[in-house]
Amino acid sequence: MKLLPIPSRSARRYLARPALTAPNGLRPLRADLDGARIEHFPFRAADGTRLGLARVAPHGDDTRPAVLLLHGHTASAEMFTLPETRNLAAALLDAGYEPWLLDWRGSCRLPYNERGPRYSYDDVSLYDIPEAVAQVRGRIGGRPLFAVAHCIGAMTLSMSMAAGLVTGLAGVVAQGVFLTPKLYGRARLPMHLGTELLRGRMSHQVVDFKRAGLFSKQSLLFALAARGADCPDPTCQILHNSAWGTGASLFVHDNLHPDTHDRLAQLFGPAPFFTVPHLRQNELAHAVTRWNHGDRRYAALPENALDHADRIDCPVLLLSGSQNKLWADSNKVCHEVLTSRHPQLDVRYTEIPGYGHVDPFIGRGAALDVFGHITDFLDTHR
Repeated sequence: MKLLPIPSRSARRYLARPALTAPNGLRPLRADLDGARIEHFPFRAADGTRLGLARVAPHGDDTRPAVLLLHGHTASAEMFTLPETRNLAAALLDAGYEPWLLDWRGSCRLPYNERGPRYSYDDVSLYDIPEAVAQVRGRIGGRPLFAVAHCIGAMTLSMSMAAGLVTGLAGVVAQGVFLTPKLYGRARLPMHLGTELLRGRMSHQVVDFKRAGLFSKQSLLFALAARGADCPDPTCQILHNSAWGTGASLFVHDNLHPDTHDRLAQLFGPAPFFTVPHLRQNELAHAVTRWNHGDRRYAALPENALDHADRIDCPVLLLSGSQNKLWADSNKVCHEVLTSRHPQLDVRYTEIPGYGHVDPFIGRGAALDVFGHITDFLDTHR
C-alpha cells in the first residue's frame, strides 16, 4: 500500500529503523550502509571534552585510504549516513575508501551546545580536529588519510592546517567555506547586530518549536522565520528561511528527500549564541582568525589563518552550491585569493548548480550531482 506523504508517518518510518547505538552518551547514529558495521572509538580531547569518533568498517579490507568526515556546527556525523538517501559514507565505501566520522564538540549528538563549558572555534581547531586525526592515524598506520569537511568543520580545519597542527593529509575537500568566510548579503546585518541583541537574552536558539514553546523568548525568531514561508513546518522555516535567526538559508527546499525534511529537528540542533562573536570576527575579517588572546593554551594558533595558508601541504578541492545563501561565494573567493597569493598550492574550485549550503551532502540527488566530484578528487590523489 502506498503511504500518503504525511510527515508523521515518514517520521515513524524513520524511527522504526534500527539504531546503531554509540557509547560516550551520544545520541544513537542511524545509518543505512549496506551491512557495513560501525565501530566506535570515543575519546577525550586534551581539555577533557568527550568527543565521538567512529569507523565505517568495510568487510575484511584494511588496505583502503581513510577519509575523515567533518560536519558543520549543530549538525552531526549523521549528515553523512542518512538512511533515506544514497549517503556519502556509502558512496565512499563503494569507491574503495574507509570513512571515519568525527562528532566534534559542536555536534547535535553531543550536549555542549546547550549545557556544559562554553567553547570557541579555537578549541575545535586546537583540540578536536588534530586529536581526531591522531586517533585515526594511530589505527590506520601508514595508509593515506583524506578529510572531507563542511561549513564550520572546514573553517576550523583550515585553522588547524594553517597552525601546522594537521599536516600530511593526502587531500582536503572543503564544502561551503574554508579560509575566507563571507556571509550571504541578507544574513550580514542580522548576524552582526541581531544576534548580539539576542545573546544577552538567551543562550541558544532551538530548531524544534515544540521544545521552544509558544510563549518562550525563542518563539519570536520562529515567528519572524515564518514570514513569507512557503513551507508550513516551523523547523524548516527557521532553517530554510532564517538559519537560526540570521536571515540565511541552509538548503534549497526542493532538494530534500521528504523523510529528511520531516526530521530536520533531529539532523540540526540548537545554535549557541556564545560562538557568535568569534564567527562575527571571522566574517568581518573575511578570514579565519584566533579568538582567544592572552591565553597561552592557544598560542599555537595563528592570529589569522589566511596569513599562514602556505603551510597547507596537500591538494584542496573547494566545493560550493551555486545557491549557497549562507556563505555566498566564500569558496570562490578563497580560490581566487589562494591562487593569487600562494600559486604553489594545488587548489581547485567546483560549483554545484542548483544546490545551497548543506544539501550538497544531505540532498536526495547529491549522490548523482555532488559525490562524484569528491570521489574523483580523492581518486586523483590516493
